[in-house]
Amino acid sequence: MTEPSDPMIRPDPWQALRSRTPARIALGRAGSSLPSAEVLRFGLAHAQARDAVHCALDEAALARELNDAGFLTCHARSMAPDRHAYLRRPDLGRRLHDDDRLTLEQALPAAELAIVVADGLSAVAVQRHALPVLQLLRERFATDWTRTPVVIVRQGRVALGDEVGEALGARLVAVLIGERPGLSSPDSLGIYLTYAPRRGRMDSERNCISNVRPDGLAYEAAAHKLAYLLQAALRLRLSGVQLKEDAATAVLPEATSGDSRRVP
Repeated sequence: MTEPSDPMIRPDPWQALRSRTPARIALGRAGSSLPSAEVLRFGLAHAQARDAVHCALDEAALARELNDAGFLTCHARSMAPDRHAYLRRPDLGRRLHDDDRLTLEQALPAAELAIVVADGLSAVAVQRHALPVLQLLRERFATDWTRTPVVIVRQGRVALGDEVGEALGARLVAVLIGERPGLSSPDSLGIYLTYAPRRGRMDSERNCISNVRPDGLAYEAAAHKLAYLLQAALRLRLSGVQLKEDAATAVLPEATSGDSRRVP
């Protein structure tokens, strides 16, 4: 027997839409407020977002996983000495530490593609999603992966990838970075591509792939988009607003019967 509903709770008539989005809609009402369950869910989501911002990247574990998967890894730092400075001074997170610039210039050979994996504003996203995306990218983008460094960066922001790519003499740099957490996505990964990276590049000279995670843009779709953009950037010798994404449609490998998900 079903229990009678609480007459004080008035569910939102948009309830059917709730199953189609993680957005905070159709929350219902309890008197003049929200139901207690929704207040608690909001508190949990807010706490998860805060934790994602302040959580430290486990560099050793990530490097070990990447090395075991056959990637060439090294480490670098931004000019932000700690998380507190990183959050208060975004400009420091955009600058490569002088000592690490010299190390990259002297220790590693010039590469066609350099990959930067930076903690950004969600180390959780990088820890969970960077490796599977890179493994799928390796299957789709033909380059000498034995000479393609994956630089793991502490306290890094997107623009720091330009200095890393410049120090390595790379034609392209792809930055995989934790995006600013939202109340429904504390572990969203962003990917930023720049052709001919060098210090001073503008945001308009990059291409962005965002919301990479199992509940957002699937790994396969992200790798497909990134491989296409890398190939197009090399062919056209540019990136950013002039590089349009018109990748050919491809059915995702995990698509099941009745599932029409496609990669645009």
